[in-house]
Amino acid sequence: MRLLSLLLFPAVVLASNVLVLNDDNFDQHIGQAKGALVEFYAPWCGHCKNLAPTYEQLADTYSGKDVLIAKIDADGEGKKSGSRFGVKGYPTIKWFPAGSLKPVDYNSGRDLDSLVAFVSDKTGIKSKVKAPPPPATLELTVSNFDKFALDESKGTLVAFTAPWCGHCKSLKPVLEKVAADFKNEPDCIVAQMNADEQTNKVVSNRYGVKSYPTIKYFPSGVSKSIDFQPESYEKARTEEAFVEFLNKACGTSRVAGGGLSDVAGLIGDLDSIVGSVFNPTLATSLTALIASAESLAPSFLRAKDQESVKYYLRVLKKLDVLGENGRTWISNEKARLAKLASSSALNPIKKDELQIKSNILTSFLTQRAASIVDAAGDLFEDAKAQAQKGVDKAGEVVEDVKERIREEL
Repeated sequence: MRLLSLLLFPAVVLASNVLVLNDDNFDQHIGQAKGALVEFYAPWCGHCKNLAPTYEQLADTYSGKDVLIAKIDADGEGKKSGSRFGVKGYPTIKWFPAGSLKPVDYNSGRDLDSLVAFVSDKTGIKSKVKAPPPPATLELTVSNFDKFALDESKGTLVAFTAPWCGHCKSLKPVLEKVAADFKNEPDCIVAQMNADEQTNKVVSNRYGVKSYPTIKYFPSGVSKSIDFQPESYEKARTEEAFVEFLNKACGTSRVAGGGLSDVAGLIGDLDSIVGSVFNPTLATSLTALIASAESLAPSFLRAKDQESVKYYLRVLKKLDVLGENGRTWISNEKARLAKLASSSALNPIKKDELQIKSNILTSFLTQRAASIVDAAGDLFEDAKAQAQKGVDKAGEVVEDVKERIREEL
């Protein structure tokens, strides 16, 4: 009876939907009509044990499809196969195209989304798992590295990583957040490269990468030849630290979470002109101040700075036309922009535009408030001088200040 049961036991064992291979049956299934993803594992390997439930899910995902999800104990019944395909550590995952025993190494993440994306890319077979959104972090390889990192018009932060590196795995979601924060900044790129991939080593060796992760910044505005040496990033690996670094390096004004800070779009030279608008001690006309602002416009070369200049000029011209009513217009316009920006359906680029306009309006309001404070200070200084002469004008000064504030606000 026992002999009969052994004879009836199938040569290939299915653990869930994962095909279990050994040295004897490997070639019967791999390199045949179906492409196959094969995990070379060892029973004692902790990383293999961690991968097991995800690998089972992957097999379930492609159950009944024209692809094999398989595994082989490369430290046991599949030891010869492990040696045959150069397996040095566990788990090692390789893709065998249909009809071929020349595998492609799998070097991406060991999460379900990454595995599904890889198998779907190799086979064109849609999985039962909803495809994850494309990563915000740019994936660099030897073929596209120079195109992005050495582009003189762009600043590029590059994390050189390895799939097996624990610190790299911890860094990945942080980088993804940072890349999303800067997605509306086309000239500030957040990227990563699998520096452990053999074909990419020519790049990682060029920049002296010896450990993972190694993070380097390739600045814009400088000549970047093939032997250019980038700046090493040595700060904290937090979203906030990366954002602070990139803002300084790229000349941007992002905050963690992707929004713009309250100084985004502000231009110091134009703020000085705005301050003159509300300075009663200056005899310069508003028309002359507008002309000064217009003369500065050609000096700003970045497109986003040019848009800010246009809005500064628009507000200045509104003040010129509306006179005393211009101050009310600023407050009303700021409230209108805030209402528009509160819409959840708003395009992110449009939201940035509204934030910059709001910041510029706030600058006008701040400069006006500063003029009130300065005027009040002048009145109190005058009262102080009068008091030294024996004239008590404190009461008059307080009333004058109150009236001035009422007029301005």
